[in-house]
Amino acid sequence: MAHPFHHAESSARKYGGDPSDYLAVHSWFDASKAHLALFTHRAVRHNTFGVFEAERIFGATLTNSDGRKIPTRFIGEQHVKEDCQGRIPSLADWLGRIRPEPWMANGHIDLKPDPLWQDPRDVWVNEVATGRTILGLQDWIAARNQTG
Repeated sequence: MAHPFHHAESSARKYGGDPSDYLAVHSWFDASKAHLALFTHRAVRHNTFGVFEAERIFGATLTNSDGRKIPTRFIGEQHVKEDCQGRIPSLADWLGRIRPEPWMANGHIDLKPDPLWQDPRDVWVNEVATGRTILGLQDWIAARNQTG
């Protein structure tokens, strides 16, 4: 399917009511398309986890304009099946196909974290007092900004 509205039309044919009854759920499933307009955007929500997240966000049921209560999970499952050739993959199905890159695996612990709650002048005074710098405040700030 090309657009959430087409999924919503499909839901209206299947469960009754108007496409607008279902559009919010289908738009939520396709929201990741705003960041990556390729089919791989589906890895974010087109899976079993996404179906249950939709239920958590939109509630267990949706009442359509015909007054009929429809399980949100059914709407999510329909959306995913329409986009994934009739199946509902797990999140592991998607994530297991990611090609690992070096930047993904090796975290970095900053041994000298900036104390964000401290005034930089206080940090500079402490560094001067402990002999870690002899620079004046402005030069010290410039040097810190250059080293990251």
